[in-house]
Amino acid sequence: MTTQQKPPLSLFEAIVPIASLIVLVGLSFFLFGDEGASGPNQVALVVATMIAVAVARRRGYSLHELGEAASASVASGIGAIFILLAVGALIGTWALSGTLIAMVYYGLQLLNPNFFYMSAAVICAVISFGIGSSWTVAGTIGIGLVGIAVNMGLDPAITAAAIISGAYFGDTTSPLSDSANLAAGVAGVDLYDHVRETLLTSIPALLIALAVFWFFGRAGELDASDKVSAIEGAFNVSPLLFIPLAVVVVLALFRLPPFTTIFIGALAGGVLAVAMAPDRVAAFADPGRSVPYWLAQIKGVWLALAGGYVSSSGHPALDVLATRGGMSSMLDTIWLVITAFAFGGVVEKAGMIQRLVEPVISRVKSVGGLVSALVASIFATNIATADQYLAIVLPARMFKRAFEARGLSPIVLSRSVGSAATPTSALIPWNSCGAYMSATLGVSTFHYFPYAVFSIVSPLIAVAVAFAGIRTFRNMTAAD
Repeated sequence: MTTQQKPPLSLFEAIVPIASLIVLVGLSFFLFGDEGASGPNQVALVVATMIAVAVARRRGYSLHELGEAASASVASGIGAIFILLAVGALIGTWALSGTLIAMVYYGLQLLNPNFFYMSAAVICAVISFGIGSSWTVAGTIGIGLVGIAVNMGLDPAITAAAIISGAYFGDTTSPLSDSANLAAGVAGVDLYDHVRETLLTSIPALLIALAVFWFFGRAGELDASDKVSAIEGAFNVSPLLFIPLAVVVVLALFRLPPFTTIFIGALAGGVLAVAMAPDRVAAFADPGRSVPYWLAQIKGVWLALAGGYVSSSGHPALDVLATRGGMSSMLDTIWLVITAFAFGGVVEKAGMIQRLVEPVISRVKSVGGLVSALVASIFATNIATADQYLAIVLPARMFKRAFEARGLSPIVLSRSVGSAATPTSALIPWNSCGAYMSATLGVSTFHYFPYAVFSIVSPLIAVAVAFAGIRTFRNMTAAD
């Protein structure tokens, strides 16, 4: 029996699993705070999945069907899981080599705390637009910027939000972005038409974000001389330590897959550590000198890739900054992603999102109302399926006929989807994007959410543009 032959879900049945998830995750945050991502949130997702299964079973879905749907959804997230492992490995070897410390060292001298948040957003926006990957930017430049912020005494949550705002501006608008290509493809529009139209909503959103981050800038001067001196005494800082970062940027520009790009960057960090700080590598790997010196170099890099680096410079503040990384550090996040994708697979199979959206589509009359309903469904899909790609594809497919019936150009659909799906994915703690950003930047999604201005404002501008009738094309192709 196919999904279409099953008795339709009631509106209440469609709401129950998603509402249960939101309540359970909210309760988890209330009871456990930031520790919720280390197990309680995953339990909440498993319980919500069981509720979704129970609802779907009432409508004739077999456990086998639902199990296959959950398995297929988890399989679709394997790419994200491997990227998380690669980022963990990269952080470990960049901590070992001193690349992270070098970012902090030069950042303390070059970046003004008064404009740091704004500068962080601009830097990430430029690089993300150039390479088309928010994950790569956050996993490389973003890590260094958070380290700089901590040493400046600035707020890590605002810093993470600035990084995310810049990174997702590029991910939303770059022609190299896979999400931008997907949004254009599912709507059936030319990629560069899509990019042009999305820029019209994304640039104002970024400018608003920059204004907010400028407002949050701290007045006064920072005396970082003590921290700079401590770094100079403990690490051999050199511009050469930026080689792994350059490798990542170049590979990204050549459009290598994110996992390949990031993991090669991790290996480059390990090679650089052996070349520039072999004694540090040997001391980390084999303090008892039980293996030959050359073998200790291999062991040290291997340990940093797997379990991260533990710094013992003697400077507590630097050791906290440099002790991090490793594939093992990402296991809690991977657990979260697996349970979230399983929930999303069951919800999608049972047609719960579609059941919630259909009554809304039938009632909206204006273009603004239609775009508002689309944006709301995109956010709901990001919540329910935990995947930004599904949040692009599913609502776009569901609303495509409604846009056509009103004589709207596909570019209006494409622009609205692009402005909402990708930015809001980072706001959901169990979404693969939100989980990635939280794990990589070391800041809870709940903490950076209020400051993630671009992610919040971008879909609102898309709605405002629709209500104002700005560039609401009525032909099948966009016209100037």
